[in-house]
Amino acid sequence: MSAGEDVLIVNDLHVAVDGTEILKGVSVNVPRGEIHAIMGPNGSGKSTLANTLMGHPRYTVTGGSIVLKGEDVTKALPDHRSRAGMFLASQYPTEISGVTLINFIRQMVNARREEELPLVEFRRMVNEKMDALDMDRAFAVRYVNEGFSGGEKKRSEILQMAILQPELAILDETDSGLDIDALRVVSEGINRVINPEMGVLLITHYTRILNYIQPDVVHVMMDGKIVRSGGKDLADSLEARGYDFIRQEVAP
Repeated sequence: MSAGEDVLIVNDLHVAVDGTEILKGVSVNVPRGEIHAIMGPNGSGKSTLANTLMGHPRYTVTGGSIVLKGEDVTKALPDHRSRAGMFLASQYPTEISGVTLINFIRQMVNARREEELPLVEFRRMVNEKMDALDMDRAFAVRYVNEGFSGGEKKRSEILQMAILQPELAILDETDSGLDIDALRVVSEGINRVINPEMGVLLITHYTRILNYIQPDVVHVMMDGKIVRSGGKDLADSLEARGYDFIRQEVAP
C-alpha cells in the first residue's frame, strides 16, 4: 500500500454491549498519511468504536465490517490486529506493577518479530526514540504507569507508538485529564511520531487538541452514528457553538 490508500475501512458497523446496541451503522475510511478526528458528546459511541476496532471482547459486532490494509479483521483477535499494524492508545492506560516500561515494550516488539531483537540493538532503539521525544531515559525503568501522572501515562503510550511504528494509530481521548502544558507536550510528541505511511484516528471530546494536531477530516458522532464530516472548520464551529446546532440539524 502507498500513501493515500485506505489503511482502515469501516463499513456500516453495528456494535452491541451487553445486548444494547451502541454503534448503529458507522462508516469511515482512513487513508495513509491522514489524520481523522472523531468528535462527539459523551455517550455518542466514540470509545466504543476505538475498543471495537482493537477487538475488545466486550464489544460484539452485530453487523458491518472492519478492514485493515485490505484484510477483513472484523472477527480477528486483538493480537492479530496488533501484529497487522493496529495500535490503540487508550483513554485510561493500565498500571502493571513489577513490570518496567522497557521490558513491557521489549515484549511487544519481539511479539511482532520472528526472531527476538538483540538486547543491545533494542536498547539503542529505545534510547533514540526517547531522545527524539525529549524523554528522560530513567523513565524506561519505571513500572508501567505506576505512579505516573496523566501526562506521563500518555507519553508512555506515545513512546510505544514511536517504537512499534503502527500503520493505523487509534488515539482514544489522549487529551483526557491533561492540563494545558501536558497537552502541549503530548501533542508535540504525537506530531513527531506521525508519518506519511500512518493513518491516524484521533478520538476526542474537546477541540483543544486539534489546535496542536491538525486533522485532515473531522467527523461528528452522535447516538452511535457519524452524522457530519468536514474539515477543521467543522471543529471550529463546534468550539464556537457546541453540539446543539448539529443535534437540531439531524433531529428527525
